[in-house]
Amino acid sequence: MFYWLMKWVLVGPLLRLLYRPWSRGKENVPTEGPAILASNHLAVIDSFFMPLVLDREVVFIGKSEYFAGKGLKGRLQAGFFRGVGTIPVDRSGGKASEAALRTGLARLAEGKLFGIYPEGTRSPDGRLYRGKTGVARLAIESGAPVIPVAMVGTDVAQPIGRRIPKLMRIGVVFGEPMDFSRYQGMENDRFILRSVTDEIMYALMSLSGQEYVDVYAATQKARLAAGQGDAPAAGSPSAPTGPGGRPRPASQPPVPPEEGPAAQ
Repeated sequence: MFYWLMKWVLVGPLLRLLYRPWSRGKENVPTEGPAILASNHLAVIDSFFMPLVLDREVVFIGKSEYFAGKGLKGRLQAGFFRGVGTIPVDRSGGKASEAALRTGLARLAEGKLFGIYPEGTRSPDGRLYRGKTGVARLAIESGAPVIPVAMVGTDVAQPIGRRIPKLMRIGVVFGEPMDFSRYQGMENDRFILRSVTDEIMYALMSLSGQEYVDVYAATQKARLAAGQGDAPAAGSPSAPTGPGGRPRPASQPPVPPEEGPAAQ
């Protein structure tokens, strides 16, 4: 109830007015039944704007720290994240990924939508980073289709370190459903998991037009924090051009409908 109140009465109308979000491919999201929305991750506000353009409720997992704040500010923050459909999960320690997986499976078993960021954390520089195999396990074990989702412009509106996003249009592009039912019962095969994950990341790269880097985003963040320089660029001798070493697709970053070729 609070989710819909936030979306349609409290926060949603203000976000629509200020940011004028645009979307493409919403028909690819099923109107009922379970589905995994696998998205690139550019900013905290990704989890606000993706659900905003859909009629169905979308739930994500979020760091438990978002819900542990003290005082009025902490309670307001926790209420906000719950209101936009974030489920708190303790992501520290060895049980973190398993907790996230079980949360997603329970959600999908109820015939609902579950949002996940295969990169595991926000991109530090707007590029697309190597996907973690949890999304593949989730897809194979649940049997739910995977809908690749490209967030557009959220990293420009809210770069790392900025709390209040600047006013600009935000885009959400939904790709065609991906079916991995052929791998049923193989969710513990690490080669299958990597292959499925790379297939999802390739779809995300094609949809978003982002440059791909075959390094985990968390590894790149640690590298930058240690002053060890940049990750190898896609196409360099030390990195493949796309997930699984496939050639980079000839795609460009999506633009709002009125700014595309049809408007010329």
